[in-house]
Amino acid sequence: MISKDAIFHIKSDAEFEALSLDIFRFQFENNPVYRSFCDLLYKHPADVKSIADIPFLPIQFFKSHQILSENKPIEKLFTSSGTTGSKTSKHLITDIQLYEKSYLNGFRHFYGNIEDYVVLALLPSYLEREGSSLIYMVNDLILKSKHSESGFYLKNLDDLAKTIQRLEAKKQKTLLIGVSFALLDLTEQYQFNLNHTVVMETGGMKGRRKEIIRQELHNILKSSFGVTKIHSEYGMTELLSQAYSKGDGIFECPPWMKIITRDPEDPLSLQQPNKTGGINVIDLANINSCAFIATQDLGRIYQNGQFEVIGRFDHSDIRGCNLMAL
Repeated sequence: MISKDAIFHIKSDAEFEALSLDIFRFQFENNPVYRSFCDLLYKHPADVKSIADIPFLPIQFFKSHQILSENKPIEKLFTSSGTTGSKTSKHLITDIQLYEKSYLNGFRHFYGNIEDYVVLALLPSYLEREGSSLIYMVNDLILKSKHSESGFYLKNLDDLAKTIQRLEAKKQKTLLIGVSFALLDLTEQYQFNLNHTVVMETGGMKGRRKEIIRQELHNILKSSFGVTKIHSEYGMTELLSQAYSKGDGIFECPPWMKIITRDPEDPLSLQQPNKTGGINVIDLANINSCAFIATQDLGRIYQNGQFEVIGRFDHSDIRGCNLMAL
């Protein structure tokens, strides 16, 4: 049996590959949907010698099937937002502590101790529905920050602006995390000059505003918040891990997550870095569902493993975190 704690102690590419192959074999044997998908591709453990050989399950399967690799009670159900009348993705969680370990270790990897931060969340579209994995994560970060000022803001932008200014005056490290349209709503009413606050957008206008390109969004936010960089979070319902960007839309994964691109014309062929293609994600925290997912996002990976999200495949429904239409 694979140790789940081992996922968060990966120290090298070789360790990542070895654990990926172990989890592939585990999910091939224990995940009926993934096994059927591999059977259709004639890909079995004997044929898989490296990460390049592992089949990536199309993310749409989370809309139509139960993606599970262990027969244990469901502790939590995360669902995607979707559009009116569209089918939503469902991520069945059999071990919620694994998700908690993933986002807490991920935050610590990129930003340090959560207790050093006040967490201000401006996520109205997520708060207005059930089953958001982002709300679960941010709520826990708020609780673990142990600051009385931490909390969610829905439409009370006056209170939020005053809180930001008060924290700035105290030189308190602060994380302001918000969905794009809500951050724009805030900047249309207030101007800031922030030196101690990380402004992080989770992407998407959620039908509230016209979609704009990421660079235009970030330029508006940088000017209004008085910061040199806008941070971003790349995550989705179907993943238990997140990648983060500390500016310019260039993302980095935690050690247990990896991005690979596939040929847009041949979904079974992986690409070398510096080419635009479909984003495939290896998220080893997804050991109980499926760790190998072919998303509907388009992106480019660089030699150092960092990546950027460029858009979506045509005919894909508009949803998920960090969606910027081009």
